[in-house]
Amino acid sequence: MTITNRCKRLKENQRKGETKMKNKIFKTISVLLVVVFTIAGCKTNTTTNNKEKATIDIFQFKVEAKEALEAAADEYMKLNKNITINIETVGGGDDYGAALKSRFASGKEPTIFNVGGLQDVYDWKDNLTDLSQEPWVELAVQGTLDAVTVDGKVYGLPFNQEGYGLIYNKAIFEEANIDPDAIISFKALEEAVKKIDSMKDELGLKAVFSLPAKETWVTGLHLANIQFANEFGSVNEAYEAKTIEMPYSDAWKKLLDLQADYAYQPDGTRGSLNSVDYSTQVEEMFSIGRVALIQQGNWAYGSIAGIDEELASNIGLLPLPLEGVKEDSIPIGVPSYWAVNSAKSETEKTAAKDFLNWLYSSDEGKKRIINDFKFIPVLSGYDTEELQPKDPLAKDILRYRNEGRTMPWVFMGYPTGWGMDVLGANIQGYLLDNLSWEDLIKDVKDKWAESRKQ
Repeated sequence: MTITNRCKRLKENQRKGETKMKNKIFKTISVLLVVVFTIAGCKTNTTTNNKEKATIDIFQFKVEAKEALEAAADEYMKLNKNITINIETVGGGDDYGAALKSRFASGKEPTIFNVGGLQDVYDWKDNLTDLSQEPWVELAVQGTLDAVTVDGKVYGLPFNQEGYGLIYNKAIFEEANIDPDAIISFKALEEAVKKIDSMKDELGLKAVFSLPAKETWVTGLHLANIQFANEFGSVNEAYEAKTIEMPYSDAWKKLLDLQADYAYQPDGTRGSLNSVDYSTQVEEMFSIGRVALIQQGNWAYGSIAGIDEELASNIGLLPLPLEGVKEDSIPIGVPSYWAVNSAKSETEKTAAKDFLNWLYSSDEGKKRIINDFKFIPVLSGYDTEELQPKDPLAKDILRYRNEGRTMPWVFMGYPTGWGMDVLGANIQGYLLDNLSWEDLIKDVKDKWAESRKQ
């Protein structure tokens, strides 16, 4: 073999050796990368499953959100195998506040429960976890945390934003040739009501309204708020008020009487309105076209759609006009807040806060808040088209808000129990003719003052 050939072979062997070495290195790197990505993938898939074992007991009042909340909890538990969530709902015609006190008294304290606002925060302050450091706090719409902020600490996550007024059936208004956009005063509302009443046989109606006086939250909280939102500028002012003047009580009486006089009365008397509950009003009367108007808010949409989707797609929201004051606006506010029980273990509190964060801030949770809960969000980050409210009532509420035609919810600053147990109960007495309007006003003023002295 010549020297030239030997050199060629040596170079060839050298190249083969280098190639083999490169192949080995490449294979080794490939294996390492597979291992790294496998580990990383496993870590990504299990980050939601490595939480400490905990049980979250939720005690909540929003009946219309019950199924959506339960479905969301099921999804969260699939992602977090160590977490168990139990949900109990008490609301509708039941007294949630009394039920919650009973739960605490029995020793069966929930992990997550609801507070209604400033008065509730003071009532339950010893049981509330400071949530000020939670990531959603900085995302909250301006003003929505005022009712749960004490000494700079935030004690509740807002459910959502809601608005209420008079829900109306657009088809009936069209048939009666009434322009709903023209109803921006009490006089215009009164004229529309009388016209519909004169045509109720032609329109196939039993009455113009359905008024559920059995539900003292409808009368003592929501309807009364129309006057108190004009007496007080905010929930904080209402909470701090030692007395009430009720300067708009006459205009408020007209609004109550209009609903009562033209409402479906089971036995033909106004007193029988005290037997009408939410279900009768929304499901048995409005949702099947027996009445044209009901005082409710966007939370009623799900119940209406559950009975008649076509009717539900053709409804809107009118103001509850207080004559001579603010006649073209609707009350918009936060109905309740999620609170975390401070007496629970750190593990349970951490799990509870994580669930709430997931529900309101994760991509999956946001979709559920809009599509399943049908909430108007109170946090930023819901700006995409798919996260905009779809139902007509929510759209109307956003329109009123954008036009500045709103008033605050101040009823959460009433003394504990005063709105439902005193004012709402007295309205029932007034409808029965057992209590004059003058005596009603005197009694509720006195009871407010007595409550503020305690």
